[in-house]
Amino acid sequence: MNPVHEVTVLLDVLIPGGRIADITLSDGVVRHIGASGQADRKIRCSDKYVLPAGVDMHVHMRDGPQSRKEDWKTGTMGALAGGVTVVVDQPNTIPTVTTPALLRERIRLASGQTYCHFGINAGVTPDADLEGMAQAGAMAFGETFAGPSSYGEELTREDLQKALCRIKKIEGLVTIHAEVVSQGEDTDLITHTRLRPASGELEAVKMIKQIAPEGTQIHFCHISSADTMAEIVSHQIGTIEVTPHHLFLACEDFESEETYAKVNPPIRSESERRRLMSSWDKIDVIGSDHAPHTQKEKQEPFDHAPSGIPGVQTMIPLLMAEVLKGTWSLESVIQKTSRAPSSILNIPPAGYQKGMRADFSVYPQETEVIVAENLYSKAGWTPFEGKTAVFPEIVVLGGRVSYELGEFNKGNPVWLQGRGYYHRA
Repeated sequence: MNPVHEVTVLLDVLIPGGRIADITLSDGVVRHIGASGQADRKIRCSDKYVLPAGVDMHVHMRDGPQSRKEDWKTGTMGALAGGVTVVVDQPNTIPTVTTPALLRERIRLASGQTYCHFGINAGVTPDADLEGMAQAGAMAFGETFAGPSSYGEELTREDLQKALCRIKKIEGLVTIHAEVVSQGEDTDLITHTRLRPASGELEAVKMIKQIAPEGTQIHFCHISSADTMAEIVSHQIGTIEVTPHHLFLACEDFESEETYAKVNPPIRSESERRRLMSSWDKIDVIGSDHAPHTQKEKQEPFDHAPSGIPGVQTMIPLLMAEVLKGTWSLESVIQKTSRAPSSILNIPPAGYQKGMRADFSVYPQETEVIVAENLYSKAGWTPFEGKTAVFPEIVVLGGRVSYELGEFNKGNPVWLQGRGYYHRA
């Protein structure tokens, strides 16, 4: 992190475990926990929730030829306003990130616009220069498609096995989109779910277990089924990511031809959603799978409408509403949105200890209703319209206030390079 020589103090922070203390931030890190001294800015936090800021390790920031859907500026403004200070962009862009040159171009595009820290994943295709992208600083490999999705082509079993062997050799982290997709006419949410069933997700995970070299570092994206989760946990195959749309939305919530709810893997039945919610303790990471499309695109007939929904700004606020209800503990939300993704990605964690990354979000103890027009995504819509959430009032990035009640200060966001298997410049 580049140093920022301002001192910010978060006053009277209730740290999980019961301690109340001031947190002094400067030069991008936590400098002191305890009674504070002089500061450029002091923020009163009594009666507030103060969380280490979120890491969303699964976003699609679009931009380039897809800038009508989203760009790095609007996408990361939404992230910051939702309490997220690190995003990891997926490589199924146009063009797909498959070479060091394309990776560097993606970094260049983001660096000029981003409001928060970011990493870039490397695309996994049969002809991708995985080793070169590792050297160039790719954060991880994937979303790697064991089943096809929007802008992502499915790898054959043979090609996937070869890729996993190459990634294991360079000690990389591979992130997997696990689906088995049937052929058929995709006409509504019911058929969409039938063509992309939970049983196919489970089948894909079992296939990965069979072909991955022992010791491969695997992260499963957007798991939508409790049975799949149980399989991963029981065989210790990899880490598990679940999205808010799979936790909070069900097919029964929408009309059958509602394209705004079309996503891969599909949202499931209410009974499956409840089973997923009850498996909270098995989830390693909550990731948004922020995948915005324009309203015009989503208003196409169901079989032509693209899959994907925006979600980076609403991810943690939806979880915080459940904390207020008593559904989950604050500690568990911090673990799944900040600590665990930082650990999996091997990036400096934010937190309440001296020397940790000085990224925090300050939340009120009250909810509000989600309204699409209050979100920053270019998509202009959200499937969570009308649901309750707790949005942060203040977000601190690198020790400085970068967001406060709708106002932004671009601060000092940086590109976060990969896990240490590359050579630093």
